[in-house]
Amino acid sequence: MNDKQHTIKAPVTVSGIGLHTGAQATMTFCPAPINHGYKFQRVDLPGQPIVNADVDNVVDLSRGTTIEQNGARINTVEHTLAALVGLEIDNVLIQLDGPEPPIMDGSSYEFIKPLQEVGLEEQNALRNYFEIPDEIRYVDNSRAVEIAALPLNNYRLTVMVDYNSPVLGSQHASLTDISQFPGEIASSRTFCFLHELEMLYKQNLIKGGDLSNAIVVVDRVVTDDELTDLANMLGKPKVAVKKEGILNNVDLRHKNEPARHKLLDLVGDLALVGRPLKGQILAARPGHAANVAFAKRIKKKMMEVNANAVPTYDPARTPVMDINQISQTLPHRYPFLLIDKIIHLDTEMVTGVKNVTMNEPFFQGHFPGNPVMPGVIQIEAMAQTGGILVLNSVPDPENYWTYFMGIESCRFRRMVKPGDTIIFRCQLLAPIKRGIAKMSGKAYVNGKVVMEAEMSASIVRKNA
Repeated sequence: MNDKQHTIKAPVTVSGIGLHTGAQATMTFCPAPINHGYKFQRVDLPGQPIVNADVDNVVDLSRGTTIEQNGARINTVEHTLAALVGLEIDNVLIQLDGPEPPIMDGSSYEFIKPLQEVGLEEQNALRNYFEIPDEIRYVDNSRAVEIAALPLNNYRLTVMVDYNSPVLGSQHASLTDISQFPGEIASSRTFCFLHELEMLYKQNLIKGGDLSNAIVVVDRVVTDDELTDLANMLGKPKVAVKKEGILNNVDLRHKNEPARHKLLDLVGDLALVGRPLKGQILAARPGHAANVAFAKRIKKKMMEVNANAVPTYDPARTPVMDINQISQTLPHRYPFLLIDKIIHLDTEMVTGVKNVTMNEPFFQGHFPGNPVMPGVIQIEAMAQTGGILVLNSVPDPENYWTYFMGIESCRFRRMVKPGDTIIFRCQLLAPIKRGIAKMSGKAYVNGKVVMEAEMSASIVRKNA
């Protein structure tokens, strides 16, 4: 799995008809900045409103997942989102000139292919994984649905479906690593049973449904008159059932293609959690309603964990900025460059690392027999970390200075000594206005707060 965030190198456009609305639409995937996530934009509506791909924005689950925000609605988002997750793309703006992404061939493959062709671009920020901390379970006894998430340092999914049908019985599909998605899962098409078709049409759904973008499973004997009526409904001169219980003799791409498509849907629906996941997902008889209910449970757990989160540092992971990159951004030099690495950086938060050694020059005179890192040096290191965050708000940080303006509510909780590794986390308290930033900061050693403060800083263009 990728450590760094990714977007795409250039815009990619696809066009087609929507499965349920039947509306023609053009959809363009656009590169997006760090921590942008997945957002849809209805460019056909006044003001071109944005709809965040967020489980809290789900408004309808009639045979697909529909989201709505800012007066704009996007139908059937799961196949589009599954393609992005399957390629480990983090940041994309999806512009759409209609109410629904095109269904294409009923799978995610027709999105995967052009995205792969244009290529991915690595971004200078770590992926913000949510690692499942303990078992999360969803059960719907009325539909015999059960979904569970278990801790795992990877993203694996297993799906089981059982339709009690002589044609489509029990099936399993698995994804042991997300990198397998493009080749193993993406081409699996949506499907329904023949007896569902008429009901779906009566519900004003699948207006764009066609035998070229869906598998129709025939699970009973069908008369010639019924086939004629079905042909009229689908706008076809003729339809037939010839083998394997599949309408119009469509060849399956995989023997367990329906189960694989259910796994595809699950990947797309879980994208609405808003962060890439690490965990093992086990799902029995999932559907969109269950997937979304389960995604809400994951997001609830995520919010609980975030509220009590203590930053951690894995020295084996590539940092967002190493000491050379930090030196290119901050004007400080020895002995006053006090940050060794930046391990997280977005528009609102930064996390930096300082390894405290006995070789620090201030230990020569600060309690030589009992070395303790001076509090003022801790504050300066935190301010430098915050300076990285402030400079990240401009496109050319090398042309700006940051100046420490004020400090409030500063508290020193524990002593910091040689051998400690301090993790500094600074977060904006409000958007930067007129070059003034106000941040809250905390410093941690071994998961415990050693210092905290609120700081103000200004950003000024050089030679201004």
